[in-house]
Amino acid sequence: VLSIQVKCYHEIITIGYRVYHSYDLPWFRSLSWYFLLCVNYFFYGETVADYFATFVQRREQLQFLIRYHRFISFALYLAGFCMFVLSLVKKHYRLQFYMFAWTHVTLLITVTQSHLVIQNLFEGMIWFLVPISSVICNDITAYIFGFFFGRTPLIKLSPKKTWEGFIGGFFSTVVFGFIFSYFLAQHQYFVCPVEYNSETNRFVTECEPSELFQMNKYSVPPLLQALLGWETVNMYPFQMHSIALSTFASLIGPFGGFFASGFKRAFKIKVRSD
Repeated sequence: VLSIQVKCYHEIITIGYRVYHSYDLPWFRSLSWYFLLCVNYFFYGETVADYFATFVQRREQLQFLIRYHRFISFALYLAGFCMFVLSLVKKHYRLQFYMFAWTHVTLLITVTQSHLVIQNLFEGMIWFLVPISSVICNDITAYIFGFFFGRTPLIKLSPKKTWEGFIGGFFSTVVFGFIFSYFLAQHQYFVCPVEYNSETNRFVTECEPSELFQMNKYSVPPLLQALLGWETVNMYPFQMHSIALSTFASLIGPFGGFFASGFKRAFKIKVRSD
């Protein structure tokens, strides 16, 4: 997750740097990465304090860092803020403040998302794997359906995207999420929250699965009974959640790609794939 975050941050910041660098103004790239370190220090410090409390209590050095974590984070940010003010160059104030805002918006988009993803990981791997896999599945199946059946353009930002690919990707992703979640829900490793065991000094994923991950019997709607020939069906409640997650990945996920395409086109950067 951290590697993906750094790569996304680098790509967005590089776009700004191409504009900024032409004026030969100091410190922008260094400050951008400094702010990334500060924000990650704050968020990951909060995670360590939450999930490694027992381990931290045994280390005096870590106790100090955790006790004053937010103050240290604030002080680090203020240092970067002061460095930015000292870097201001006459006649280019507006551009520098523009890039300062660019950096902070990029931090909001990338670091906040990755922090929330990590929080999901600690609640159970299934909450990470199903959404991520659904997005990947939608991207692949939408391409396949669009390649073989695509005729109707979907959006001008991405001329190669078609309604046929969008709809085919939607149904394929919902089916995939439903089946994939069925297999994951059978294993404690994927459904149990991740906890740190101070005695063994390792993470454990053992628990009594919640009701979401216990097999239940459901009545099949009358209209489907005639079609399927089943009156009841056994499934995990989480599979219903997977339908909602897959639907979101199929309907909203592609717009992230459209946004990226539009963003790059706005700055006249070559878009590798539509």
